[in-house]
Amino acid sequence: MAFDFEGKVALVTGGASGIGAAIARRLARDGARVVVADRDRNGADDLAEMIAAAGGAAVAYEVNVADAIEVEAMVEFATGTYGGLHLAVNNAGIGGPSAATADYPVDGWQNVIDVNLNSAFYGLKFEIPAIMASGGGAIVNMASILGTLAFAQACAYVSAKHAMVGLTKTAALEYAKHGIRINAVGPGFIDTPLLSKNLDQATLTYVAGLHPVGRLGTADEVAAPTCFLLSDEASFITGSYHLVDGGYSAQ
Repeated sequence: MAFDFEGKVALVTGGASGIGAAIARRLARDGARVVVADRDRNGADDLAEMIAAAGGAAVAYEVNVADAIEVEAMVEFATGTYGGLHLAVNNAGIGGPSAATADYPVDGWQNVIDVNLNSAFYGLKFEIPAIMASGGGAIVNMASILGTLAFAQACAYVSAKHAMVGLTKTAALEYAKHGIRINAVGPGFIDTPLLSKNLDQATLTYVAGLHPVGRLGTADEVAAPTCFLLSDEASFITGSYHLVDGGYSAQ
């Protein structure tokens, strides 16, 4: 299914690979002009060039989403480059250390909270005024099934994603009257570089088996509902949290 994003400007953080790249590609395919924002400048450049080669419009931007000043500059770049902002996906994230809560490193905790939670707040803080100035639009925050469930050895990640869901709902209530819809998506374990770099093959096989469908999800399977929520087809959906988890959370 194609969505109509003609004339829209979209910003995707963590856009160089995995879920972010799948979302950026789909937005561009359906007519949006996309800012591919990532700390990996080379990866963002490669994706923007790939989108352009396929007939879409995209530009790369290097950003550290854990820095509020850099996030503000990123949004200013998007509006300055394309003349406005209508859609945003706050997708950047990291896995973090694996340790029980009492053994969890303080610096690891801070890093995960900065990248996975504070970045979403910074994104909303600067995206919302830009989208309001452009006449309204939609934002999706990339949460996780761990925004509603727990997972041992991952206290920082679980805490960040739970908080992101609350942040999403609060902002949605505040800006619904301004024509901005804000939702969260909660993927299960998705076959992306973030997962493969942090888990060995035996663990990947184990995690895949935790899903009733018997496999990991794909980035495209997350991109599809994300782009639906960004589209006008979802005009009556805001403040909600949508699981894309192969039945994981139904158990």
